[in-house]
Amino acid sequence: MKPRPVPLLERGRVTSGPLGSDESYGNNGAFIVRGPKSRDLQIIISNGAGWEHASVAYRQTKAFTPTWEEMHWVKTLIWRDDECVMQLHPPQEHYVNCHPGCLHLWKPIAKEVPQPHWSLVGVR
Repeated sequence: MKPRPVPLLERGRVTSGPLGSDESYGNNGAFIVRGPKSRDLQIIISNGAGWEHASVAYRQTKAFTPTWEEMHWVKTLIWRDDECVMQLHPPQEHYVNCHPGCLHLWKPIAKEVPQPHWSLVGVR
């Protein structure tokens, strides 16, 4: 995870209400930013309990989920280019769905995410 929020995120930090925070919270907090498809994204970032985490949803609707392009864009805002983060599909018994249009990015702290060799994904 980058050491501090990039300026675009910091400008969009939610500073009041139940998710309000300030710069002293570092990367932790809620942020509202205009994404690459000109839609407002609500991003909640945390780094506790052994995980770095971002939840991403459209601000205006719960009816749709963010696109791959938008999730990749959020990844580049929060994490360095050399870091691997993941979306998880846990066993059904572990599902928690508080927001039907929200997707999550996860990275374990102080552990490498196992990755298949790039050639198993496709041809470069």
